[in-house]
Amino acid sequence: MRQSAFSVRAAGAAAGAVLALFALGAVAQEAAAPGTLRDAASFDSIADKTARSVALFEEAGKVIQHPRCVNCHPAGNVPLQGMAMRPHQPPVARGAGDIGMPGMMCGTCHGATNVDVLGQAETLRSIPGHPQWHLAPIEMAWAGKPLGEICEQIKDPERNGGKSLEAIVEHMVHDSLVGWGWAPGAGRAPVPGTQDVFGELIRRWASDGAACPKA
Repeated sequence: MRQSAFSVRAAGAAAGAVLALFALGAVAQEAAAPGTLRDAASFDSIADKTARSVALFEEAGKVIQHPRCVNCHPAGNVPLQGMAMRPHQPPVARGAGDIGMPGMMCGTCHGATNVDVLGQAETLRSIPGHPQWHLAPIEMAWAGKPLGEICEQIKDPERNGGKSLEAIVEHMVHDSLVGWGWAPGAGRAPVPGTQDVFGELIRRWASDGAACPKA
């Protein structure tokens, strides 16, 4: 009986420590306006097809290079957090399959949905969640790269998970984990615009030749 009570207390203390560390890594004030995203039709006046394709991708880059997206595309093995893109707290690592290390998998703290946190309003208002929460493969690292280089990477099957351009478009347009960026939970600024507008920018970018900005 004593051992059982101790185990319960220890588990409670561990959970509290995890939340405390999470709070330390959270951005207390992340109320920045999400900004705007021009729709694809806004670029119809650009007659040159290649120039239009570049302009479309540059607009989509407001989402692609937003911390909400880059945090899950780190250059190393540690995910990033917040608009300041700080290393994840509590400390975690990529691990096999990009889902964390044994004993501290992504799913240890991140459930199927965003979860509001009570009593942490000044530090941590919610814990993000999604059924497939994980890091992007290291081949798809975006952090620290200029938009033109990210563009070339997105098109390269050797660095995009073996996807065709059509599959990349489908991923951007409909993937629900991509869509999480527009609904990141209480206390987090969403990426600009909507997934529908972003998806149409990517679709038109591809149909106009998938041209990339200069790196």
